[in-house]
Amino acid sequence: MDKKPVIIAHRGYSAKYPDNTALAFEMAGHFGAGGAETDVRVTSDGVFVCSHNDDVAFADGTILPVEGHTLSALRQKPLQNDESDDIVYLATFREYLSIMKKYGMLCFIELKGPFTAEEIKGVFDLAGEVYDLKRCILQSFDFKNLLRVRESFPALPLMLTYGDNEPEGYRRCFDHGFSIDVSKTALTENMLSDFHERGLEVGVWTVNDPAEMKALAEMGVDYIETDACLGE
Repeated sequence: MDKKPVIIAHRGYSAKYPDNTALAFEMAGHFGAGGAETDVRVTSDGVFVCSHNDDVAFADGTILPVEGHTLSALRQKPLQNDESDDIVYLATFREYLSIMKKYGMLCFIELKGPFTAEEIKGVFDLAGEVYDLKRCILQSFDFKNLLRVRESFPALPLMLTYGDNEPEGYRRCFDHGFSIDVSKTALTENMLSDFHERGLEVGVWTVNDPAEMKALAEMGVDYIETDACLGE
């Protein structure tokens, strides 16, 4: 093994802190993660926020869809928090970038749902303004999102997020120079070799067993996303 994989905190340190919050990102940096993954959505007033789901669940039991509400409305109340006793609010993408910059961490950015070309430009213009595009990798299940980003940001590293039983397969990545972020159950030795032979990278999600992490490191993957295996 020539190098150790970079450990990426999946939605921040999400095993112990509410995922995709500033607290989860901050604690991921504090405990030594090399990077943190986040999911980006757009509010009704055009603000980029961090949320895996298309709606936001609040501590009082209410739920609001992200795209149907303004940032102000979505941050009026604390979020539901089943992981800790902390009071937390919806994080903006700007806040995420600031924390990544503070700790010198790699940004794994996943766009949730289809984004317009203008919105994609806005996401990565902001990343360049607040932090550094060289420290950002875009991931998406949506192949069209990756193609749109390639048009506007040709030097930005791009990764297809890839699960089990994907009907279109992964070889379409090679025509465009896309790396892959693959489910641990879908990864094969042949897939790893196919990407590495072309100078492309392989990330694996989501791995919470230290023995599995060790085995993947020995295989030679480039990134391992985890909820829990951080160095406390």
